[in-house]
Amino acid sequence: MIGLVLAAGAGRRLRPYTDTLPKALVPVDGDTTILDLTLGNFAEIGLTEVAIIVGYKKEAVYERKAALEAKYGLKITLIDNDKAEEWNNAYSLWCGRDAIKHDVILANGDTVHPVSVEHTLLAARGDGKKIILAIDTVKSLADEEMKVVVDAEKGMTKITKLMDPAEASGEYIGVTLIEGEAADELADALKTVFEADPQQFYEHGYQELVNRGFKIDVAPIGDVKWVEIDNHDDLAKGREIACQY
Repeated sequence: MIGLVLAAGAGRRLRPYTDTLPKALVPVDGDTTILDLTLGNFAEIGLTEVAIIVGYKKEAVYERKAALEAKYGLKITLIDNDKAEEWNNAYSLWCGRDAIKHDVILANGDTVHPVSVEHTLLAARGDGKKIILAIDTVKSLADEEMKVVVDAEKGMTKITKLMDPAEASGEYIGVTLIEGEAADELADALKTVFEADPQQFYEHGYQELVNRGFKIDVAPIGDVKWVEIDNHDDLAKGREIACQY
């Protein structure tokens, strides 16, 4: 199993930080970045290899690659997304389709979360599960969240931001365990999605899989402090949380 990080996004709502850096390299605890936290989590659960999908301001990640490898004891492979500033992240995850064949824990490059999330996903592994989403069933939901509906037998049945929060079972937090045997089917679903609309999220690839009859499971993370950092208010929350890990 390896780690996989989506770190190609521009994060324009975080300017001026992202004038020179991709969102994943925005600091959240002193010099510690969002990417640092994710790599630290991966190292703590015993992973030794990580693939990072880069695009916007990718040179900054390339410059730090050797230092990050030394700091976390990881072998890092950087995968270029050539359309990072034009297309959304369904294409970005598709760029990592070969990495997924190794079994991965996927983390969005803007999600600040504790290592307990990775432990929860690993504990949920097995019993034929191919894709497991980490979801928050505690947080109050609004319009911006990536909401999910879960059926006790069928697993995740719906994932979208465009849902009445009252209908949702919880929020997908941007961390997924993907078994290698699901790689080809997921890649095909992602391609279908971004070819139809390049601005689609990769979560729409998950929905495409479910629509085809593929079962996607979920793992509730419990009452855990985490945040998806999209704007400066989120960054302030991330800094409050990160210093507690």
